Amino acid sequence: MQTLISFVIESLAFLYDLTGNLGVAILVFTFLVRSILLPITIPTLKTSQKMKDLQPELKKLKDIHGKDKTALQKAQTDLYKKYNINPLAGCIPQLVQLGLLILLYQALISFLKLTEIHGVQIDPQFFWLDLTKPDQLYIFPILAAISQLFLSLLIMPPTETPDLVSNTSKKKKIVVENKKEENMADMAASIQQQMLFVMPIMTGFIALSFPSGLALYWVATTVFSIGQQVHVSGWGGIVLYYQRVVNKIKKK
Repeated sequence: MQTLISFVIESLAFLYDLTGNLGVAILVFTFLVRSILLPITIPTLKTSQKMKDLQPELKKLKDIHGKDKTALQKAQTDLYKKYNINPLAGCIPQLVQLGLLILLYQALISFLKLTEIHGVQIDPQFFWLDLTKPDQLYIFPILAAISQLFLSLLIMPPTETPDLVSNTSKKKKIVVENKKEENMADMAASIQQQMLFVMPIMTGFIALSFPSGLALYWVATTVFSIGQQVHVSGWGGIVLYYQRVVNKIKKK
């Protein structure tokens, strides 16, 4: 572990010597690391998108097989085979990325504590920032929160409740069932709405106490993730959220 941390520090030092600017070195480092991870992250994102697209069919299987877990498991396995999906395929890459994130965090913290490396004085200034200290103007924490919110919107799963009950019937029992459907959809949307803002708010608060250099890395890697997500799934989550907001306004 320490060897890997030392390697990251040496890489940052090389980029600092090359660019002459600590902020630019961190940005270049972020781009290089995320580019190297593309062969891992892109297939993982594609698998996640396929799983998201299959949710309606998985819901149908649950309705068909009910409490028969054996039949449900077989039907799900057949469905995954049909679409050539391995549900476990995304687990290992995600664990690898989590391990790398911890490694990079420790390496960046160690690097930002240095005042010189290889006899060369490190200038921590980047625009208005001292990258070794928290951003006193809160600009990078805010950018970290906004970029995380944008990413959360992009990966937001659908919460629409399937229309299982006819909306055309005027029978009292049917009207009651339709009302239940609407309440379930509203509850699901409300829960998702709350969760949507939890991660960005946490990100912003955590970044407040981080050295600005680490907050800069966080913003850069989130923006890179947004680009990857748009490449794989398009702007679906943003469009879906916009449609929900518009529909909610129309109901009022």
